[in-house]
Amino acid sequence: MATIEKRRSVNGDPHYRVKVRLKGHPPQTATFSTRSDAKNWGAKIETELRERRHSPATVAQRHTVNELIERYSKYHLAHKKVADQQARQLHWWRQRIGHLSLADITPPLIVQQREALTEVSDRPRSSATANRYLAALSHVFSVAVKEYGWIDQNPLLLVKRGKESKGRTRFLNDSERNRLLAACQANSNPDLYLAVLLSLATGARRMEILGLRWPQVDLTRKTITLLETKNGERRALPLGEQPLALLRERAKIRRIDSDLVFPGRYPNQPAQFRHAWASALEVAQIDDFHWHDLRHSTASYLAMNGATLQEIAAILGHKTLAMVKRYAHLSEPHTARVVNRMNAVIFGE
Repeated sequence: MATIEKRRSVNGDPHYRVKVRLKGHPPQTATFSTRSDAKNWGAKIETELRERRHSPATVAQRHTVNELIERYSKYHLAHKKVADQQARQLHWWRQRIGHLSLADITPPLIVQQREALTEVSDRPRSSATANRYLAALSHVFSVAVKEYGWIDQNPLLLVKRGKESKGRTRFLNDSERNRLLAACQANSNPDLYLAVLLSLATGARRMEILGLRWPQVDLTRKTITLLETKNGERRALPLGEQPLALLRERAKIRRIDSDLVFPGRYPNQPAQFRHAWASALEVAQIDDFHWHDLRHSTASYLAMNGATLQEIAAILGHKTLAMVKRYAHLSEPHTARVVNRMNAVIFGE
């Protein structure tokens, strides 16, 4: 039903705000200078709502996917840490289904597009990547349901996600690690060794290390603080004696035009080490290894030295244990030793 509220403007003139509420429909509001106009409008909207002219299906027919993504991008996307990545994903959706109305978007249609994401003829993507595309669009449609009232349900919630692989668990064995560190130390780029050592010693992501700035480094407390992590939380990482000693030496010769620990050609851009890294891998004769695998190596070493999955997750900055379960088998010898010690105490074995 319609409710009318009398209000006054800054200069004291009265106006009337009418709101129409009807179960199953988003609220409709308008403001008029006279009560009679407000009352007439309220009665008209009530009639139209009862005749379902403002039903969710009708509203969905009036808005396109392009219009929805454009509004979402303007008011929601800019505040997300993965804005650039999701902007590319949403651009793909606009190209594929942007011209369609929201009423035309059905689970079967989304399934067709999911298949198109992984087709050989259309720049194939992995199931994990396709799932990220689906997740990006799903959030857009959730906002359309909860905030805009343009649709009454999110069709992507009915679409099954593709099965994802457990992820790489490639890590350096002792011989590979020694060869790689030696190759980095002998590399013509004087910063490569420290960058790789920090990655191995802390388990930080590549850009968390390369984008590291001196204000984040506390040589007294022996920690580095990661401010802009992937999951949006601050994380403090302890420094071992070897990387700490190298950082102290590095601090003595830091550049005055940049606060980056590893500045690149331009003061405000971090170094990338692409050629130096490739050269070090070649010299060390290490195949099928990426910089991100240094992070896997850290997690693997932690597991093999008795760290629990919870401890590994805390060090790597994962909110759940799902991402670190791949290392569970590496901690089995430690677990066996713990059980054996317990048995020896209880049963005298």
